Amino acid sequence: MTYIILVSSILLLSLISLFTGVKEIAFSDILDMSDDQLLVFSISRFPRTAALILTGAGLSIAGFIMQQLTQNKFVSPTTAGSLEAAKLGILFSLLLIPTASTTNKMFFALLFTFAASLLFMLMVRRIRFRSTVFVPLIGIMFGGILNSIATFFAYKNNFLQNIQGWLMGDFSSVLQGQYETIYFILPVVIISYLYADQFTIAGMGESFAKNLGLSYLAIVNLGLFAVSLTVSVTIVTVGAIPFLGLIVPNIVSLTFGDNLRKTLPYTALIGAIFLLICDILGRILIFPFEIPIGLMVGIIGGILFFLLILKRNK
Repeated sequence: MTYIILVSSILLLSLISLFTGVKEIAFSDILDMSDDQLLVFSISRFPRTAALILTGAGLSIAGFIMQQLTQNKFVSPTTAGSLEAAKLGILFSLLLIPTASTTNKMFFALLFTFAASLLFMLMVRRIRFRSTVFVPLIGIMFGGILNSIATFFAYKNNFLQNIQGWLMGDFSSVLQGQYETIYFILPVVIISYLYADQFTIAGMGESFAKNLGLSYLAIVNLGLFAVSLTVSVTIVTVGAIPFLGLIVPNIVSLTFGDNLRKTLPYTALIGAIFLLICDILGRILIFPFEIPIGLMVGIIGGILFFLLILKRNK
């Protein structure tokens, strides 16, 4: 029943997203669109809605994987330095290749994010005092260092304005021919489902996983690569979306448990629904202008994050 409600919700929100915008397109026009309406629908509305669904699902799953691997419910790409590492990677791609293509940017972002994720996991393994809040605090400090490095090089090479753009997620610029890299999230979803049981076992600890014959390091590296690919693709395509990979997995975990194979569909659906709601609100609150989705998710996600900390501490 819950699954049917979630699927129905995402279909309804997708329809609202497709027909919400400055250019008026009514649902009754769907079979008899003018050339202008058809152009807006195919070039802007559909790519935007598809990108919202994929980004919401991908970042939520990525957050769930990170929480499983670190055995900490407050770890996510937002609190592990992943977003800052991707930003640093894109900056270096522009410094080394001034005319860097989207593929070049994605490759550098993936490389830097994966390296930063490995370093973060190494730091977590070296920490003896692993309280619920202390581990993400280390990640936030690590992200702050990466952000400072990126800001220094950006300021030195006049890329500071570009960095500000990557920091604020925005789907208004998602257009046909410029968003297709977001489809790289689909392999992440497939990998997550195929290796869901292994990620769940790895989340029980290295000793437990090895006793069951699982190659712990290989699974951890695979999970980190999947997370890094999702983050890098998202940053390159739409910019940073904070808190999504933190809030949604916690909601799913509290409601449905920690078995990744069982909760994966719920995680993907709730993540997509959450992002669609934030985007639709951002489009209608100050219509005909838009509030960037990074700001909407940051406000709502920040409040929910604070409430989750209080609930977890209780």
